[in-house]
Amino acid sequence: MTQDFRCGFVAIVGRPNVGKSTLTNALVGTKLSIVSRKAQTTRHRIQGVLTRDTEQFVFVDTPGFQTRHGGAMNRMMNRVVTQALADVDVVVHVVEAGKWSEGDAKLLPLLPAPERTILAVNKVDLLKQRNDLFAYVSRIMALHPFAAVVPVSAAKDKQLDVLLGEIAQRLPVGEAMFEADTLTDRPMRFIAAELIREKIFRLVGDELPYGSTVVIEQWDETEQGARIAACVVVERDSHKPILLGTGGMHMKRIATEARQDIAKLLDKPVHLEVYIKVRKGWSDRESALRDLGYE
Repeated sequence: MTQDFRCGFVAIVGRPNVGKSTLTNALVGTKLSIVSRKAQTTRHRIQGVLTRDTEQFVFVDTPGFQTRHGGAMNRMMNRVVTQALADVDVVVHVVEAGKWSEGDAKLLPLLPAPERTILAVNKVDLLKQRNDLFAYVSRIMALHPFAAVVPVSAAKDKQLDVLLGEIAQRLPVGEAMFEADTLTDRPMRFIAAELIREKIFRLVGDELPYGSTVVIEQWDETEQGARIAACVVVERDSHKPILLGTGGMHMKRIATEARQDIAKLLDKPVHLEVYIKVRKGWSDRESALRDLGYE
């Protein structure tokens, strides 16, 4: 590492469904945070690491800051966001191009000093009138004078190098915290549970409320392969047939697609068993959330 090496923590924050997880995945270069068209997919603080010749970025993907609903789950997720903002060196506030809401505005008072904040205007590829972007950004800058503004498209990998350059300028000088080939500080069983949850949201997200989570109950791994048993925890008996689908087809598809993703990450064959348990009211009890691994 050179004397000019920079390393620091970078929080990716924003209201639900602006593309924070997609952006984190694109910046790190692999799928660490699950991506869904549904809001509030991310529930944990996930650290993704990107190491370059002169910088190491430790990205913190956070849940969407929730202003509409209460409940133990949302209180827990908001605590994750506020804690991340207090602990990091740089904050990237992600907004959706052309859209500004109360949820975006309520994050502004929580942001640190302007010189540590960057505005990432995501989904610019979906803007119908590009000329409207200047006026949109000007309105936001009047509310919080960000140190830099970068229009990006996380889904299309547009302008990501520019964003990384702006972040790098604001990282403190210091030694790397992780080995150069490290991608995340989360264990593989956590990433596997997230991948299974992603398939659930994508396949039955419209039918199944957010009262579902995934717990890895068995993980036996050798050089030849891995045997994994995962439990999908739901809140009601009525959720089980939704997850199963006709003849168990939903669950078979969830398990098959998740197994393929996990095998790709582990680079070895995977046998994955997925089953369902009912634990009533778990998402609204902080003790239950802690038992299930939530921070």
